[in-house]
Amino acid sequence: MLKSMTGYGRYETVAEGKKILVEIKSVNHRFSDYNIKVPRNLGFLEDKVRKYASRYITRGKVDIFVSVESYEEADKDIVLNEELAKNYIDVLHELCEKFNLKDDISVSNVARYTEIFKTERREEDEDKIWSLTEGVLEKALTAFTDMRAREGERIGKDLRARVDYMKTLAEKVDEYSPKTVADYREKLYAKIKEVVADRDIDESRILTEVAIFADKVAVNEETVRLGSHFEEFYQILDSGEPAGRKLDFLIQEINREVNTIGSKAQDIEIAKIVVELKGEIEKLREQVQNIE
Repeated sequence: MLKSMTGYGRYETVAEGKKILVEIKSVNHRFSDYNIKVPRNLGFLEDKVRKYASRYITRGKVDIFVSVESYEEADKDIVLNEELAKNYIDVLHELCEKFNLKDDISVSNVARYTEIFKTERREEDEDKIWSLTEGVLEKALTAFTDMRAREGERIGKDLRARVDYMKTLAEKVDEYSPKTVADYREKLYAKIKEVVADRDIDESRILTEVAIFADKVAVNEETVRLGSHFEEFYQILDSGEPAGRKLDFLIQEINREVNTIGSKAQDIEIAKIVVELKGEIEKLREQVQNIE
């Protein structure tokens, strides 16, 4: 099944006192380009998320946002700044002595100087955090992949319909090609007859000229190759594998054959068909840019 490079997925849950959110979005890109944002204190998650996501995504510009918040303050410790606390106590003692004040210094008195305390985040258990995040990431990726698959299915139907139409156009080229040679023979015969008047016409010379012309304008090899490219196009669509780059290359080959037919075209109807084919090729190319 084809997958679009454009997609969005999100999942959020609360587990073991933590709220975990993963949000994924992607747009078209020639290669795979990841932009992953994780909490500053959980930097180890970035590489793990990248490796895990690459199992699902092979192409596109991908933004992944991971948030891990604690519902409790249990992941923080209050730490005493001993140096600053000692300075406060020393200054209080000095104040008592210098001004003959009652020495009633106590813990509660000193604790009012809140700057002697600081809050430090407790070191996280990396394996535990990853275990919780991995499950949320997988569900977000599932939603993301489902959306890309739905869009890919729509693109696939459009591509198939366009190739079907291009096949009918190529068949018309095959129909018109012999008529081009026949018309040329008639015109050549009429022209020579007009020039030589009542004299005998060299039929063998006319046949030779017509044969040379037929070889020059023959496009059956190109239409056969086009048919082969169209069948390959269908196979790639049905392969279930990432198809964007393969289809992009195949469209180049289809365009080459159509250009060759156009350069050989001596018939206005074939020229019209070539213009139509080139228009469809551009539409194919635009759509394929959206495929992984």
